[in-house]
Amino acid sequence: MKIALGPLQYYWPRVTTLEFYAAVCDWPVDIVYLGETVCSRRHELRLPDWIEVADMLAQAGKTPVLSTQVLLETGNDLKTLRKIIENERYGVEANDMGAVHLMQKRLLEADAAQKPAFIAGPFLNVYSKPTLDVMAAQGATRWVMPLEMSRAGLTQLQHDRSAGLQTEVFAYGRMPLAFSARCFTARNRNFPKDNCQYVCMDHPDGLLLETKESQAFLTINGIQTQSALVYTLIHALGELRGLGVDVIRLSPQSQHMDQVVAAFRAVLDGCETADEAHQRLVPLMPAGPCNGYWHGRAGLDMVSSEGVVVSQAPDARTPGVKARSIA
Repeated sequence: MKIALGPLQYYWPRVTTLEFYAAVCDWPVDIVYLGETVCSRRHELRLPDWIEVADMLAQAGKTPVLSTQVLLETGNDLKTLRKIIENERYGVEANDMGAVHLMQKRLLEADAAQKPAFIAGPFLNVYSKPTLDVMAAQGATRWVMPLEMSRAGLTQLQHDRSAGLQTEVFAYGRMPLAFSARCFTARNRNFPKDNCQYVCMDHPDGLLLETKESQAFLTINGIQTQSALVYTLIHALGELRGLGVDVIRLSPQSQHMDQVVAAFRAVLDGCETADEAHQRLVPLMPAGPCNGYWHGRAGLDMVSSEGVVVSQAPDARTPGVKARSIA
């Protein structure tokens, strides 16, 4: 089973971003997704810069994939999308149906020896066999399971999927749950979206949103809404392998990402148990862990390897748990 590093969801300074991907060259990851998927106003790196990063990673033996933006709002967004689709060097992750249709057109025009790789991203909401069949018919070579899908749902789709279609599962990181035309981070500072002052850069792992009772609720990241807690399937790696999953995706965070990758690699290679790796991971997370969706439960639940449901502390800024109940 391969490890993929998902696209960077946050807005980091240019130097920080380039240093991060230079370090990735030495990490035990197989696939690296690149590009701006959240907001086109984030311009520290533009498409030519991402292509250069892809070249660097390819030389290091990684497989770069260019990810498309999830919510397109302007003509410039569409131009960038077309340039990504038309690139002849790297595979593409399509994150909206417009990208899927453009990719299908390119696939039809390409000769058989140069068919470009096309990954159906997690935001296409593939929850059923008919939808999965549509993706395969459009030319997808791999699909990414929606974040809210449970183990039972994945089991069914693994049975139903077309031969040759690979499966990728989001296995670590704050979950991107929704996108909006409004910028919540700018609104938090009373800035209009068109003059946002790029305040996303002040929050390298997103901005925690709390209820009036000071309970962690969500994380806001520009126009994107994320989970407050960090999703982790490190206890489920054996199940994922048994289900025939080809790739697990780890989403970048601003600190300790090399250690996160090493922990997942150690479990996959049989060098460490999931429980041991999980204990090492929790202090490295920007918030407490959760895996409820995988078990068909509320997303903020954390279910241990013994099936014990751990209720999260109200304050997600402190990783860890306080209350336990038996599932």
